[in-house]
Amino acid sequence: MHHVHRRRWRRLRARLRLFRRRMHTHPALHLPWRVLVGTAGTVVALAGVVFLVTPGPGVAALLSGLLILSTEFRWAHRLLKPARTWARRAEQYAERRKDEYMRRRQERRAAKDRTSPDKDADPDPS
Repeated sequence: MHHVHRRRWRRLRARLRLFRRRMHTHPALHLPWRVLVGTAGTVVALAGVVFLVTPGPGVAALLSGLLILSTEFRWAHRLLKPARTWARRAEQYAERRKDEYMRRRQERRAAKDRTSPDKDADPDPS
């Protein structure tokens, strides 16, 4: 099941790559494509800035806007590099915390099983 999902995703990415290549190679569509991507990315990034001071997913929208812009503009790609590093570190930290939590949970359960009386045993052996 998992490999089927991965294959579909790979096919979709290949189609999108082909579409982008067509947009870049077509002389009449190259500039309008960049303008469209730039406009969409800017709108999403500006919405993220607004959401930073109002209720909403500010950081996520800001990063999404930069991600959209980074598909066409090198400067946006460079801006996202520290965010990628931070995300990798956050993922590693969360993984360590989860492993630590699971280890402590197993230790507590093992200690509880050792100290609790056996439920199947007869409390009054007379």
